[in-house]
Amino acid sequence: RSVYDDQPNAHQRFMEKLDACIRNHDREIEKMCNFHHQGFVDAITELLKVRADAEKLKVQVTDTNRRLQDAGKEVIAQTEEIIRCRVQQRNITTVVEKLQLCLPVLEMYSKLKEQMNVKRYYSALKTMEQLENLYLPRVSQYRFCQIMIENLPKLREEIKEISMSDLKDFLESIRKHSDRIGETAMKQAQQQKTFSTTLQKQNNLNYGRNMHLGRSRILESKNEITLKRTFEDDDEHEEEVLTAQDLVDFSPVYRCLHIYSVLGDGEVFENYYRKQRRKQARLVLQPQSSMHETVEGYRRYFSQIVGFFVVEDHILHVTQGLVTRTYTDELWNMALSKIIAVLRTHSSYCSDPDLVLELKNLIVVFADTLQGYGFPVNRLFDLLFEIRDQYNETLLKKWSGLFRDIFEADNYSPIPVANEEEYKIVISKFPFQDPELDKQSFPKKLPMSQSVPQIYIQVKEFIYASLKFSESLHRSSTEIDDMLRKSTNLLLTRTLSSCLQNLIKKPHIGLTELVQIIINTTHLEQACKYLEDFISNITNISQVSVHTARLYGLSTFKDARHAAEGEIYTKLNQKIDEFIQIADYDWTMSESDGRASGYLMDLINFLRSTFQVFTHLPGKVAQTACMSACQHLSTSLMQMLLDSELKQISMGAIQQFNLDVIQCELFASSEPVPGFQGDTLQLAFIDLRQVRHYWIFRLQIMFLTCLCHLLFYFSRMKDSSKKNNIFAQFRKNDRDKQKLIETVVKQLRSLVNGMSQHT
Repeated sequence: RSVYDDQPNAHQRFMEKLDACIRNHDREIEKMCNFHHQGFVDAITELLKVRADAEKLKVQVTDTNRRLQDAGKEVIAQTEEIIRCRVQQRNITTVVEKLQLCLPVLEMYSKLKEQMNVKRYYSALKTMEQLENLYLPRVSQYRFCQIMIENLPKLREEIKEISMSDLKDFLESIRKHSDRIGETAMKQAQQQKTFSTTLQKQNNLNYGRNMHLGRSRILESKNEITLKRTFEDDDEHEEEVLTAQDLVDFSPVYRCLHIYSVLGDGEVFENYYRKQRRKQARLVLQPQSSMHETVEGYRRYFSQIVGFFVVEDHILHVTQGLVTRTYTDELWNMALSKIIAVLRTHSSYCSDPDLVLELKNLIVVFADTLQGYGFPVNRLFDLLFEIRDQYNETLLKKWSGLFRDIFEADNYSPIPVANEEEYKIVISKFPFQDPELDKQSFPKKLPMSQSVPQIYIQVKEFIYASLKFSESLHRSSTEIDDMLRKSTNLLLTRTLSSCLQNLIKKPHIGLTELVQIIINTTHLEQACKYLEDFISNITNISQVSVHTARLYGLSTFKDARHAAEGEIYTKLNQKIDEFIQIADYDWTMSESDGRASGYLMDLINFLRSTFQVFTHLPGKVAQTACMSACQHLSTSLMQMLLDSELKQISMGAIQQFNLDVIQCELFASSEPVPGFQGDTLQLAFIDLRQVRHYWIFRLQIMFLTCLCHLLFYFSRMKDSSKKNNIFAQFRKNDRDKQKLIETVVKQLRSLVNGMSQHT
C-alpha cells in the first residue's frame, strides 16, 4: 500500500529495487552453482561407474528374490495359518470374555425361573433386583438382555397375582380353621386356669396346715393327688397341644407381605388384608339363627371369634405394620359390641338354666382366653351380670315347677316316723327341733308334712345352682354372698310365695290342707335362719357384716299364712253357705218339730270336727276362724228372716227357727275352740236373737191388729144389728145370732187386752 500510496513514481522505484535484488540473487546462485559444480560432476562420474555394478546387483537381487520367494512360499502359508489361528484365538478370547460377562446373567435368569417354578417368589424378586441393578446393565447391548428386561415386569405381575392368590387361599384357610384354632386356644386357657387354681389351692392348703392339721392332712393328700393328676394329664397331652402356627400355614401372608413390600406396594397389601379381614370378622360375628338352642352353637360361635383374634394377634406380633395394636383394638371393640348384642338377643331365648350356665362358662373361658391375648374383656363380665339375672329368672321358673310338683305330691298330713332311724333321716333333711316331741316315744308324728323338708332341700339346691353362676366371675366373697342372698330372696318372696298363694287358691285344697299349709309355713319360716347360716358357710362371710343382706322369709311365709287363714275363713263360710242352701223352712207351718233342723245339726257337727283339726293352729287363728264362722252363720240365718221375698211367717215357723238359734247358742257356749273369754262367742248370735224377737213382736202386733180389726168389725156388726132391726129380739134365730156376736166381741176384747198387756 505504501508502494502505491506514499509517493508518486514509487512503483517505478520499487520495481527498480526489485530488479536490483533479483540480480543480486542470481549472482549468488551462480556463485553457489559454480562452487558445487565439481562435486556434481564427480557424483555423475561415480554413478556411471556404479551403473554396471548396479545392474549386476539387480540381477543377483532378482535371482535372490526369486529363490527367496520360492523358499518363503511355505513360510507364508504357515504364517497365514498362524495369523488365522491368532485371529481365531483373539475371537475366542473375546467370546470367552463376553460369555463370562453374560453367563452370570443367564445363571441368574435360570435361577429366577427355577425360583418361580418352586414358588420362591420373594427370592425371585430379590434375584430380579440383582439382575436389574447389577447384571443386566453389563450386557444391555445384547438382544437377549432386552428380552429379559421386557419379561421382568411381567414376572413381577405374575408373582403379585400368584402371591395374592396364595393370600386368598390363606384367608379362606383361616376362615375354615378359625373355629379349631379358637377351640384349641380356649382349651389351653382353661387348662392353664385349672392348673393355676390347683396351685393356688395347694398354696392355701400349705398356709393353713398348722391351724387345721388333722383335716388338712386328708385334704392335702387329696389335693396332691389332684395336682399330680393335673401334671400327668399335662404331660400326656403336652404333645397334643397345638398352636395357631400348627393349624394354619402363615407363610403365604409373610410371603405376600414381603413381596408387596419389595414391589413398593406394601400399603396396598395392608389395606387389602385389613379390608378382607374386616369382612371375615363380620361373617364370623354373624350367629346362626338356631345358636341359642344348643351349647354347641355357642361354643362354635365363640371358637370362631377366638380363632379370628388369635390369628390377628399372631399377625400383629410376627409382622411389622401389617396390623397394628390400634387396628386390632378397633376391630375388637367393634366385635365386642356385636358379640354383646348377639348374646343379649340369643340368651333371652334360653329357658333352660343348664344351658344358660353352660353359656356363662363359655363366656368366662372366652373372656379369659382373649384377655390372655391382651384384649379388654370388662364389658363381657358386665354382660355376665345381665345374664346372671336371666339365669336367676330361668332358675326361678324351674324351681316354680319343682315347688308345684312338691305341693301336688304332698298329702298335707304330719310326717309319721316309726323309729329313730326314720327320725334322723327327716332331721338330716330339715332342721327341726322340738324338745317336747323328742320326749315322746316312737312311733310319733312330726307336725309338718312331707313338702317342708323337700322345699328346704330345693331351696338349698337353688342356692347351689345360683352359686355355680357366681363362680369364675372374678368377684369378691362379699359380692357373691350378696348375689346369693338376693337370688334366694327372689326365690322366697316371688316364686315360693306365688306357688303358695296359687296353692292356697286351688279349689281342691280343703280346710285340713289349709291348716297343714299354715303349719308348714311356720316351720319354713323358722328354717330361714339356717338358710342364712348355709349361705354364710358357703361364702365364708359372717352374718354380722354390715354388707350382709338378710333373707325375707319372715314376710313371705307370714303373707302365705295370712292368705291361708283368709282362705280358711272363706272356705268355712262357703261350707256354711252350702248347708244354709239345703235349709228348707216351712214358714207357714202351724207348729215346730220340737227339735232343731237337720241341716243345722249337720252344720254344727261339721264345725265341731273342723275346729278339732284347728288344735295345731295358733290360738288366735283358730279363735278368729271360729268367730268368723259363727258370725257368718248368724248373718246367713238373719238374711233368711230378713229376706224381702218372705211375705208371711207363722208362729210355728218362728218357734222352729228359735230352736235352731238355741242350738247355735249352745254350740257357741260349748267352747268349740278354747281361749274365748266369757260369752264372747255367744255374742255372735245376739243380733240374730234380736231379729227373732223382732219377728215374734211383729207377729204379735200383726195378730193384735187383726184381733182389733175383728173386734171392730163385730162391734160394728152388733151395733148395726140392733139399729136395723128393732124386732129382731122377738125372733129366736136373730136373738141367737145377736148373742153369738156379743160372745165373740167379748172374747176378742179379752184377747186384745191380754195381748196388749203382754206386748
